[in-house]
Amino acid sequence: MFTKYPVILASASPRRQQLLQPLVESFRVVPADLDEDALTESDPWATATNLAIAKARSIAREYPDHLVIGGDTVVAFEDSDGWHQLSKPTDTADAIRILTLLSDRHHVVITGLAVVYPAGEHLISDHTEVTFRALSPEEIVAYVNTGEPMDKAGAYAIQGGASGFVSTTKGNISAVVGLPVERLEEILSRIAAGA
Repeated sequence: MFTKYPVILASASPRRQQLLQPLVESFRVVPADLDEDALTESDPWATATNLAIAKARSIAREYPDHLVIGGDTVVAFEDSDGWHQLSKPTDTADAIRILTLLSDRHHVVITGLAVVYPAGEHLISDHTEVTFRALSPEEIVAYVNTGEPMDKAGAYAIQGGASGFVSTTKGNISAVVGLPVERLEEILSRIAAGA
């Protein structure tokens, strides 16, 4: 897709890069370096959008003539205590803890998407409802030992080894992977059209 601005993806996520490639002819990757804990809210939707816009704005300050895409994904579940947000695991024990929490549970995956460019900003969120089947301790440990969960919110990749953990989904799978492609395509089309 043509954009009148050079494009930067403010994320080191290889999954976001793969999802962006079909939409944009060429782009640079310039990861944003933020204190994510300082931008975390009790509402997981607010956390996802706060982080997405903060990432995009921080890189746009350095590259004011570019179109900068920022994204952030939050995995959360709600119980009687309110929302619990699950970020990337800190180590293998934390990954096991997170996946044990998600076992046999309904949760939401929320991705905030921000586009900052010289003429303005767009900020949206997209979410997908996901339910995991009951997972045995052995399969959790086996999955964690692959290393795949370690750089992912919620400690799993729906498009990878955790695909067999999912019993149901409702919503946009690309948002779970890390970039709501259809929503981004709409935004880029509007920008290209001068809207």
